[in-house]
Amino acid sequence: MLQLNLPLFEPKLKKIEGEVYIFDQIRRKYLFLSPEEWVRQSFLNYLINHKEYPHSLMKNEAIIKLNNMTRRCDTVVYNNLLEPLVIIEYKRPDIKIEQSVFDQIVRYNSVLKVDYLIVSNGLQHFCCKMNYDNQSYVFLEEIPEYGKLTAQ
Repeated sequence: MLQLNLPLFEPKLKKIEGEVYIFDQIRRKYLFLSPEEWVRQSFLNYLINHKEYPHSLMKNEAIIKLNNMTRRCDTVVYNNLLEPLVIIEYKRPDIKIEQSVFDQIVRYNSVLKVDYLIVSNGLQHFCCKMNYDNQSYVFLEEIPEYGKLTAQ
């Protein structure tokens, strides 16, 4: 797979009928290794092993209702009270992160109202902190460690 702008890791891989699958430690099952799944699993490894995000407080493909339609957030990170804290949206490495990607995650956030939004295509990563009092947000220089997210 393509080397991403994330720390290297040794994923659990297996072949099924000639196709490569990768183990998702959040959902605890093997999934088809698409380019977007490679970004997701690499980014999750980064969060869990380098930023101390507890995998027990993360959910992949979290279902939300938006305008009477079912949508799936790629990953939602929760606090210790199981309240949504972060929404993460992943794209394949060849997908440029543009306004439409931010529009998508903002729509999801209209339901969850989290403190942080993260978007990554594996090569570029953006994280912003929401300020609901001022109806604004600020982009952060780096992805915060989990302890800093919850130390408010």
